[in-house]
Amino acid sequence: MRKIIVYIATSADGFIARPDGDIGWLDRPRIAGNYGMNEFYRSIDTVLMGRKTYDIGLKLGQTSYPGKMNFVFSRTPRRSGLPEVEFIAQEAGEFAKGLRITPGKDIWLVGGGELIGSLLDSGQVDEFIVHVIPILIGEGIPLLHPRHRAVSLALLSSRSFPDGVVRLHYRVARRPAGKASGPKRPRRRGS
Repeated sequence: MRKIIVYIATSADGFIARPDGDIGWLDRPRIAGNYGMNEFYRSIDTVLMGRKTYDIGLKLGQTSYPGKMNFVFSRTPRRSGLPEVEFIAQEAGEFAKGLRITPGKDIWLVGGGELIGSLLDSGQVDEFIVHVIPILIGEGIPLLHPRHRAVSLALLSSRSFPDGVVRLHYRVARRPAGKASGPKRPRRRGS
């Protein structure tokens, strides 16, 4: 089965963008090897992203991720003029479940926080590769859309780079069948 991997950068305080979607704080000199991005890019053939994330890419002049199939989740059905970009109005978890069993390489879950949260909650995210950028931005769009959840992660590797960036690679720990996530509620007397 193909893996769905969140490969993303966050500020040191856990944001993927400013409240208005601005990611200018990511503009910084890159180190040799670009934090392993080229190797990761060769390992995938499909990208998933939310419509807001796609729109930010368009503002930056990026119409798609070249050489990959691009699926953009939008509540409003739309058509793309590009053969490698398809808008998806279907529920994200069900779509991802079907996509994972098709032949191909791994799948990059680009963002944003709502889509990452939705796919994580539906059990469709396998790994997180998070590059923590040494900057605090104070407010913004969090890595995950806020919701009460408790998802255990197993650390696969960590690496620090000379410019202060730290890459954390986690596997999502799967819960045994029948086990719910989150804290248990105390039982009331007489119930």
